[in-house]
Amino acid sequence: MAQRQIDPSRIAVRGTLTPDRPLDGLTWLRVGGPADWLFQPADEDDLAAFLAQLDPRVAVFPMGVGSNLIVRDGGIRGVVIRLGRGFNGIAVEGARVTAGAAALDAHVARRAAQAGVDLTFLRTIPGAIGGAVRMNAGCYGTYVADRLVSVRVVTRAGAVQELPAQALNLRYRQSDLPEGAVIVGAVFEGPRGAAEELEARMAEQLARRDATQPVKARSAGSTFRNPAGRSSTGRADDSHDLKAWSLIDAAGMRGARRGGAQMSEMHCNFLLNTGGARAADLEGLGEEVIKRVFQHSQIRLEWEIMRVGEPAPDNQ
Repeated sequence: MAQRQIDPSRIAVRGTLTPDRPLDGLTWLRVGGPADWLFQPADEDDLAAFLAQLDPRVAVFPMGVGSNLIVRDGGIRGVVIRLGRGFNGIAVEGARVTAGAAALDAHVARRAAQAGVDLTFLRTIPGAIGGAVRMNAGCYGTYVADRLVSVRVVTRAGAVQELPAQALNLRYRQSDLPEGAVIVGAVFEGPRGAAEELEARMAEQLARRDATQPVKARSAGSTFRNPAGRSSTGRADDSHDLKAWSLIDAAGMRGARRGGAQMSEMHCNFLLNTGGARAADLEGLGEEVIKRVFQHSQIRLEWEIMRVGEPAPDNQ
């Protein structure tokens, strides 16, 4: 257990290091057991020093705002690292936008638009920049891969590195990062545009989203990836015209329930906690959807929501 491998009196931090920290309140789906430890670093130097001191046997899991995440009911063994105010800065210089990993995607899009830089695709993506980079998030035909210049990380050994976008091998909802590395910031470059036009485009995107997605429900965004074409190359620009929601609907799983978990009636690729759901309910319903879709269409859906941690003992 991480609690046996960390002696707080031997690790100097300026941030907050908390044992046995429940994680359900830190995720959009409001489920999940405790982390052995939760570390909220004060800034980049604090994070680097902590990781340099931490026993290399202790697992590390970087966690954003929990917008695309199911933490299982048994919690997470090791240290969960959650970045806060020391990592949410946004700066614009010319066509380049530098954002901290904890900066919300929507805030980055708005700040860029005010400066006449088009990162409007980020406006309706839930979560923060660290997760958007890690998952190569995209919307309306544009991906992080199309705009990312470089990323700043702190390695598991506590070293700070700048990595060019090409080093991440960004592809549809995936990236390659050094094991245990924590993204602390990213640099984007976007086309120039008139601020008023960019603001109007984002307003239109928001209206479209609100009309088609259950934005007021407790969800984690899209549950499953849109399947790639049969001749997929794995590139970020692969065609994903076949939509997961249409497969779920055709398989009769729109509105399907398990405990307090439900596939949304409004947009059936959204997994909801309607109240009182456990992580096991949500994940179990998702696995049932995968099974039913495969039986109906012979296409196996892949999770877009990240699922981490251990099941509760009574779920094993």
